[in-house]
Amino acid sequence: MKSDFVNPIDEKKITTTPHNLPYAHTVGGAVIKPIDRGKVTGLAVAAMYEQTDMQLSQIRKQVELLAAQAQEIQRRVDISERIYKVGMNFKPLISHIYHLYTRPDGTEFLSMVAPEEWGRSAKVTFQATVKLLADHTWEILKSGEV
Repeated sequence: MKSDFVNPIDEKKITTTPHNLPYAHTVGGAVIKPIDRGKVTGLAVAAMYEQTDMQLSQIRKQVELLAAQAQEIQRRVDISERIYKVGMNFKPLISHIYHLYTRPDGTEFLSMVAPEEWGRSAKVTFQATVKLLADHTWEILKSGEV
């Protein structure tokens, strides 16, 4: 009598195409780990934020530098307007240093005389020491009551 062979392995647990399995199908097979997409995405997003924060920080510093330069130019324009409205009894020369003063009556004037050269009897108030630049704006070297 022939007996029917009964396979002890459940047919639902075997495959005819082991190469398509998402894991190793033999004891010596390579370990295949599924990708943790959440971890990969999290690391990528963290790296992206780090890089963009660094770039935004650089841009912020550049903007602050440009704003400071713009303020300095505006300050030069303001003092230049004041100086060109005051009385000058001489023609100022580029790259020379001059001094801006206020008289007791409130009028301003430009002078070649430095504050320390006036002596005690001077009735003027020192405003600024300035230098005429090539673009005919005035750079403030030292401020008094500007």
